[in-house]
Amino acid sequence: MSIRHGLLALLERGPRYGSRLRTEFESRTGSTWPLNVGQVYTTLSRLERDGMVVQDGSDDAGHDLYTITDDGRAELRSWFETPVDRTSPPRDELAIKLAMAVGAPGVDIRDVIQSQRHHTLKAMQDYTRLKAQALADVPANRDEVAWLLVVEQLIFQAEAEARWLDHCESRLVRLAEAAATEPAAAPGPATVRGPARTPAGRTRSQR
Repeated sequence: MSIRHGLLALLERGPRYGSRLRTEFESRTGSTWPLNVGQVYTTLSRLERDGMVVQDGSDDAGHDLYTITDDGRAELRSWFETPVDRTSPPRDELAIKLAMAVGAPGVDIRDVIQSQRHHTLKAMQDYTRLKAQALADVPANRDEVAWLLVVEQLIFQAEAEARWLDHCESRLVRLAEAAATEPAAAPGPATVRGPARTPAGRTRSQR
C-alpha cells in the first residue's frame, strides 16, 4: 500500500493538514489500513523534500496546510497509469508458515490449515456483512464508493485464500495416499554360500 501516493491523491482535491489527511484516508479505505498522525507527517516531510508538496499557509485554526506541486501531480498520474508490480510479490506470512510446517517435527500441517481456514471464513463473513451494510443505501459519495471497492477486494481475497487452503489440503491427502501405496523396497540378492569346508579342503559331506 502506498501511503505516499494516497496522500498525493487527497491533496489533489485541495490543501489539507496532517490530521485531516489521516481522517480522509481512513474514510476512503474504511479504516482497513489505519494510519497514525506520525506516519502522515513523516510522509509529508519526505514528499516536501522530494518537491511533491509544499507547505502553503495555514487555516483559521492554525493548522499548517500542504499543497500538491506540479511534480506531485506528475508522480500521481504516473502511479495511476502504471500497473501494480506483481513480479516481486510481498512476503506472505501464511504461505511461509505452511511451507515451513511441511515436515516440521511435532507439527500437524492439517491442523494449521484447519485453523487458518476457520479464521479466513470468519473474516470473509465479516466483510460480507460490511458490504451488505454499505449496499443498504445507494452509495452517496465518492468515499462510500471507494470503501465499497475496498471491502469487495477483501472479500475476493478471502475467497481466494480459502480456495488455496482447500487445494493445499487436497494436495497433502494425495501425497499421503501416494506414499502409502508405494511398494516396499525389493530385498537385495541373497548371498549364496557353498558347502562348508574343513581346513583340509574337504567338505563335511565328503567326510
